[in-house]
Amino acid sequence: MDERTVQALRRVPLFSGLPERVLRRLAEVAVRREYASGETVILEGEPCRYVYFVAEGEARVVRTASDGREQVLARLGPGGALNTVPPFLPRRVNHATVQALTPAVLYAVPAPDFLRLVDECPELARVLLEDFARRLDRLSHLVEDLSLRTVRGRLARFLLEHAEGGKGAEAGAATVVRRWTQEEIAAQIGTVREVVARTLRAFADAGLLKIEGHRIILLDREGLEMEAER
Repeated sequence: MDERTVQALRRVPLFSGLPERVLRRLAEVAVRREYASGETVILEGEPCRYVYFVAEGEARVVRTASDGREQVLARLGPGGALNTVPPFLPRRVNHATVQALTPAVLYAVPAPDFLRLVDECPELARVLLEDFARRLDRLSHLVEDLSLRTVRGRLARFLLEHAEGGKGAEAGAATVVRRWTQEEIAAQIGTVREVVARTLRAFADAGLLKIEGHRIILLDREGLEMEAER
C-alpha cells in the first residue's frame, strides 16, 4: 500500500473521522489519477465504474440538456467526493459529467470495491449517509432557486456570493466579482449566456454595477440584495 494514498485520503474531510483500519482498507483499492485542466473525468450516462475523491485541484459537476444548455451542480476542490451515489442505484450510470477545472489529482476507487467496503465497514456507511444528506439539502436549495426565483434574482445572488469580500462587505463599498465568463455564470444559475448578458446590461443601466473588460464591479449591494429576493 502506498503511504501517500493513505495520507491523501486522510485529508478528505469526509474521511476525517474514520478509524485508521477503515482508511487503510480504502487506500488499498484507491488508484491515483492525474487530469489536465479541461479534461473529462467521467461522462454523464456512461456506466459508473469508479468513485472519485479530489486530492488536488478543482473539478466541476455538470448536467447537459438536449439543447446544449448546462447546469453546474457543484464545484469541488481538495477533499471533494465525486460519483458516490450511482453505485447504489439499480442502473448504476453516471448522473453527470465531471471535468477538471484546473490540473487535478484524484483518487479512484472501483465501484465494486467501494460497495464491498460500505457493506463491511459501518463507519464508512455512516459518513456516506451524512454526505448524501448534505447533498440532498444543497440540491433542494438549487431546485428552490430554479423554480421560485427569477433569472434576475438568481444572477443578483450569484454576483453577491462571488464578490470579493462576500456578504460581509460594507453596503456602500464597490466590490469586484471574481473572474467568470458569462457562459460560466449561465451554467451556474440555470440559463443561457444571452440572458446573462442582457440582465447584466439591465443591472448596469440601473446603476447596480459596471462592467470593465472582464471585471464586474458591484456599485450598489443593497440594490442587488433586493433583486436577489425576487
